[in-house]
Amino acid sequence: MLEKALKGSLRYWIWITGLLVIIAIGIFFYMRQLDYGLGVTGMSRDVSWGLYIAQFTFLVGVAASAVMLVLPYYLHDYKAFGKITVLGEFLAVAAVIMCILFVFVDLGQPSRVMNVLLHPQPTSILFWDMIVLSGYLLINIITGWMILSCNRREVPPPGWIRPLIYLSIPWAISIHTVTAFIYAGLPGRSFWLTAIMAPRFLASAFASGPALLILFCLILKRYGRFDAGDRAIQALSKIVVYALAASIFFVLMELFTAFYSQIPEQTRHFQYLFAGLDGHHNLVPWMWTSAVLAFAALTVLIIPSIRRKEEWLAVACVFVFVSLWIEKGLGLVVTGFIPSPLETVTEYFPTGTEIAITAGVWAIGFLILTLLYKIFISVYSETGSDDNRPVANGK
Repeated sequence: MLEKALKGSLRYWIWITGLLVIIAIGIFFYMRQLDYGLGVTGMSRDVSWGLYIAQFTFLVGVAASAVMLVLPYYLHDYKAFGKITVLGEFLAVAAVIMCILFVFVDLGQPSRVMNVLLHPQPTSILFWDMIVLSGYLLINIITGWMILSCNRREVPPPGWIRPLIYLSIPWAISIHTVTAFIYAGLPGRSFWLTAIMAPRFLASAFASGPALLILFCLILKRYGRFDAGDRAIQALSKIVVYALAASIFFVLMELFTAFYSQIPEQTRHFQYLFAGLDGHHNLVPWMWTSAVLAFAALTVLIIPSIRRKEEWLAVACVFVFVSLWIEKGLGLVVTGFIPSPLETVTEYFPTGTEIAITAGVWAIGFLILTLLYKIFISVYSETGSDDNRPVANGK
């Protein structure tokens, strides 16, 4: 089926070429970083995680969100998701690959990656994060490709695929839970030291991932001759609004706990986020933008008559994605270091090198996703099936 990705319109090849150019620029700047070291980034002794780890944290959630299609479809026999479950699994594949690449570029020297494999530490959360991410990537590649291949041949998938699909459900939750434990397991960082870090991660994941998938479905409907169906899109939008409401609720609970109890170690982090601290306010406009976008999206999505209009739905999904990218990315990661345990404030500004490398990794992810979606659309066009449920469920 790989040959299907090599056939496309002029618009398709322009898009591919644009992604390859961005990837080339990213590789150029990564070689510069590899030569000079992480000193070319905006990270420092006080802020040792920046734009790279922020993308990693956010994209783990996007990858985990595939469970919001797999669970209703395979456990509850929700037929509307029959045509887009494979799209969710392919999105998870691209997201996990980007996660691995962001960790790779953040380590500075590629040889350091081998330390996790050569010197495994079962007590290390990072070790388990590598295990669950690698396993989740493998599961989604196998299940997504196998089901698509069987749909193309119009035959039921082999029996062993169903247990693997069921395994992917708790595995998806585990990848983001373990990632949350990386933060919540650091007692010296009071901003992250909260028992609801994992629920916060999952709530934001189940909002941002489906929101991105809705946008892709709308794009494919307009340019790819693939209609996911209004029922599936509206069901996904309901998942987005409920998860977004839960995510906002969890953040408000964190704010209440910090300011009502007046714990300085907690309030100073939030003060830096939303009002600035000691004359430093680098993230203030970003966080207020995130808050405004989140509440605006919630307002649009919670009203059915507005949500059913594709234009408004698309705008709301963009708002959700951008809002949670800010809140869960830069807002969560960088603020954990500001102020430091010694009460010093060292602000973080990503450099052009970081931005170029980050854009390059995102371009790699979109390239992988484009090729996988192109194969999916080609197979869908060949079969001409409006519902792949009998094949996908092996009945």
